[in-house]
Amino acid sequence: MGGRVGLKGSDGEDTQRRARELGAEESSPKRAVEALKRLKTIAGDFELITYPSEMGEQEAKAVGLIPKVIGEIEAGATTSSDTRKAAKEMAQIGVDLLLFAGGDGTARDIYEAIDSEVPVLGIPSGVKIHSGVYAVSPSAAGELTAMYLRGEATSLYDAEVMDIDEEAYRGDRLSARLYGYLRIPREESLVQGSKEASPTTEEDNMRGIAEDVVEGMDPDALYLLAPGSTVAAVAKRLGVEKTLLGVDVIQRGKIVAKDANEAELLRIIKGKQAKIVVTAIGGQGFIFGRGNQQISPAVVRAVGKDNIIVVATPTKLSTLQGRPLIVDTGDQALDADLSGYVRVTTDYGRRVVYRLRGG
Repeated sequence: MGGRVGLKGSDGEDTQRRARELGAEESSPKRAVEALKRLKTIAGDFELITYPSEMGEQEAKAVGLIPKVIGEIEAGATTSSDTRKAAKEMAQIGVDLLLFAGGDGTARDIYEAIDSEVPVLGIPSGVKIHSGVYAVSPSAAGELTAMYLRGEATSLYDAEVMDIDEEAYRGDRLSARLYGYLRIPREESLVQGSKEASPTTEEDNMRGIAEDVVEGMDPDALYLLAPGSTVAAVAKRLGVEKTLLGVDVIQRGKIVAKDANEAELLRIIKGKQAKIVVTAIGGQGFIFGRGNQQISPAVVRAVGKDNIIVVATPTKLSTLQGRPLIVDTGDQALDADLSGYVRVTTDYGRRVVYRLRGG
C-alpha cells in the first residue's frame, strides 16, 4: 500500500500507519477480487477455503463465491503472523493450491510457514516484487489457478522467494536476499519470474541511451525519471543526482522534485507538457506496476501514452527471452490502451520495436 505515496514498501505496522496517514489505500483486496473473478466460471468444480473477513472471505463473497471459512482473526488489525497462521492451517487441511495476495514480504511469510509443502501462486499487489512466485497480474493469477484446478497446468517448478531490506531501499540502497523456494504451477506466459540484476558490461549501452535521450529533450517539458539504473544514467548525463529507487522530475537539466509521490507528480505536471522516462525490469519485463507505483494510472493518463520514453539495454531485453514487456498498473482499461508495440531506445541512435502487453 506504500507505492503511490512513495514509501517503496509496506512491511511493518509503523510503515502501514504512515502510508495511511499519507492517504494510501490497500491494493490487495481489489486485486484479489480481480483474480477470483476468473474462478467464478468453475465455481461448482472446486471448494474455496479462506480465512475470515478481509483475509479472503470478503473478497470471495464480492464475486459471488461461497467459501468455507476457517480460523480466527481480529478484523481490521491483521498482521504477518495471521498470514503465517492461515498458511499453516491450509497446509494442514491439505489444500491443492494456496493463492495469496501481496508482495515479497507476504511471499516470505508463506515460505516461512509452509516451505514447499503445498503448491502456491501469488496475486501481485506489493510495491516491490523481486520474487518469482507471482503471476504477471491478478487476472493472470486467476486464469492460471483455473487452469491448475482443471488439470490443464499440473507441472510445478521451484520459484525464488526474494526480499529486500526496506529501510535500506528507502535510503536509496538495494540489498536483496534469496530466502528459499516455493513450488508454483508452470505456465511461463502467466508468471513473472524473478528480477535479474543488470550486469556491469551494460555501462556503454547506458551511456549511449543517456546521450540519445538528453539530445532529444524538449526544454519546455517536464521529465519524470522512473527508478532504475538505466534511467539514472540519463540523470548522470545531465549532471544531476538521481534518486535511484524513486521518481524525480527534471526540467532544463535541473531537479524540480526528488523522490516524488503520486500526489506530488500530479500537482507538478497539471496543465503542463510532461514525459516519462522508464525502463524495464530485467528478467520480468515490467515497465509500470512494479517498484514505480508513484507513476499511477492518473499520472500516465495526464502525461499521455505518446509521451512515454522506454529505455532498455540489449542485454536487459535478451533476459526476457522473447517474452513481451508488461504493464500492470491496476487499471485494466489503461493496460489495454498501452498494449501493442512500443519503441525502445537501446543505445545512441538505436531503437527496436518491442511488443508490450497488459498483465
